[in-house]
Amino acid sequence: METTTATGGLVYGIRLRRDVEYRYVGITTKTASRRFHQHLRVAATGRKTPFYEWLRKHDPVEVIADELDWIEGLPELGQAEIDWIAYLKADGNRLLSLAEGGLGPTGMAWTEEQREAARIRSTGRKGLSRPGAANPFFGGRHTDEQRAKWAADRKGTYSGADNPNFGKFGEDHPGFGHTMSEEARKALSESRMGPGNPNFGKKASKETRAKMSAVRKGRPMPSSQRSAHTRHHTNKGIVKPTCQHCIDDAQAAKLSRESETE
Repeated sequence: METTTATGGLVYGIRLRRDVEYRYVGITTKTASRRFHQHLRVAATGRKTPFYEWLRKHDPVEVIADELDWIEGLPELGQAEIDWIAYLKADGNRLLSLAEGGLGPTGMAWTEEQREAARIRSTGRKGLSRPGAANPFFGGRHTDEQRAKWAADRKGTYSGADNPNFGKFGEDHPGFGHTMSEEARKALSESRMGPGNPNFGKKASKETRAKMSAVRKGRPMPSSQRSAHTRHHTNKGIVKPTCQHCIDDAQAAKLSRESETE
């Protein structure tokens, strides 16, 4: 079904050229040929429905879309699709249409088994990325009212005990032991360089800089990584395996002990 301002359209059926049996019935306000090519593009994306899986198994030149009926009026067009599907099924055509036809998502109610099967199929499937101009919302912006509504709906959702990871530490936390690969770290770093950085080309106002200065006033601010290491590790007797200075200090201490025993 298509969203349109047209007042009528046609019912079409898709079949193999060598067979008289129809495998799919649909409606369109455009030509059957144009709608058929839209189906081919969708099938090429890998959408998993009985019809698109059947369509991918055949060469497009072996498949044809026939005009079955022209109907004036969109409500009448939707009813005509329902009638054609019912008629062809009764006549023995093994239609792959999921619904019983009509305008809107009518006639198709998934069973719990179908939902579970769909969940299993989609688990681990890589999503379709549409960056930049390929994204249908590219250049768009949600209204202030919509943004305020979302903010109100989400306020406190993941704070405190409402956070699914609240109170989970160490091995109990789902992120415990997780480390990014070097390739992922490099890709993330490169994506945030230059124009990819959300603060690229921006400069804090004098008011913002004054606020930042006031908040940090009196707070010890190490002038280097080495001084930070000394303050937070050496002076507190802490050794972190991820700190290069801790590693260097441990190696230096080891060499010192070895030289003393010689």
